[in-house]
Amino acid sequence: MYYDIRVTYLYYPLQSLRQGHWFKLICGASFQHRTAVRSLVLAYTLAGVDCIDVAADPAVVAAARDALQVAQSLSQAAQKRGFAGCSSQPLLMVSLNDGEDPHFRKAEFNPANCPADCPRPCERVCPAEAIAFNKDSCSGVIDRRCYGCGRCLPACPSQLIFTRSYIYTPQAIAPLLLETGIDAIEIHTQVGHLADFRRLWQAIAPWADKLILVAISCPDGADLIDYLRSLYQIIQPLPCQLIWQADGRPMSGDIGAGTTHATIKLAQKVIAAGLPGHVQLAGGTNNYTVSKLRSAGLLSQVAGVGYGSYARVLLSPIIDQLETRLEQNSEPPRLESLPELLWQAVAVAHSLVVQLKSPMKVLETSHL
Repeated sequence: MYYDIRVTYLYYPLQSLRQGHWFKLICGASFQHRTAVRSLVLAYTLAGVDCIDVAADPAVVAAARDALQVAQSLSQAAQKRGFAGCSSQPLLMVSLNDGEDPHFRKAEFNPANCPADCPRPCERVCPAEAIAFNKDSCSGVIDRRCYGCGRCLPACPSQLIFTRSYIYTPQAIAPLLLETGIDAIEIHTQVGHLADFRRLWQAIAPWADKLILVAISCPDGADLIDYLRSLYQIIQPLPCQLIWQADGRPMSGDIGAGTTHATIKLAQKVIAAGLPGHVQLAGGTNNYTVSKLRSAGLLSQVAGVGYGSYARVLLSPIIDQLETRLEQNSEPPRLESLPELLWQAVAVAHSLVVQLKSPMKVLETSHL
């Protein structure tokens, strides 16, 4: 008689949060490209993420839910290939804002006003490939692709590009929470928005007991910690988990190694304040974030990391192949219908996820 000792993943979202290896995929608060969101959710779920953050758009939420169901059916196949699979579904989160915020905007311009000899630098700098110059585009921007990073604004030599912002009104919150049945919400706020935050929270509070988690995302600024303490008082009593998201340099993780410095610096500031709740990084996070956290001695002090533009860009070559098939066949692309592409996508996603999620040793006894 003996016992077989095996190594497996401790894969439960809230357990990951408590143990410091929480991984959140940020699809983008303004990103409404449903087929891309579906593929991202499917690949990263099979790779073992804990939370999926999507736009508060019922159609986008439905696409994400569909991907989660498919991931559940492919979980065992993923585990046989050495990936985490979907032994516990990630939390589904939507993002809301209490005022003007760069995460909640779209770029716009009229290509008819562009000079004929313009070199079109906006097209080159757009990470979402949302800039279009053809007869099928009347605005110059493919709206569903744009997630508001703003890189095209300074790039335009004629300064013809502007942004269209939107804010979720408190009246729209209750139907959104009820109809989509999401697990978590993230509120984007800024220092000075206290009254706006309070109004938004008053609309959310009656439904807070239906949530598993609330995240508050705020960039750095003067009097930041005092502002966060005021927010904490407003949301009390909170019947679920709380995350403070250190949003260092929003929507910039795909630019390069240096973008992660701002979020690490901000995380240090929030950790030092000792606020109740968990601290998670975002904004400029990329392939260097975990190693830099480890070098700074902070890896054990943060709950986890949220990856947005960098996580999406990693899979963009595969999603582009699906888009090409869509153009050729006029059928909605389904990543799972192309196994070679699917497992390639999961492997790429897993290469990022595994940086944060080291295998945890668990004693699983079986009588042999």
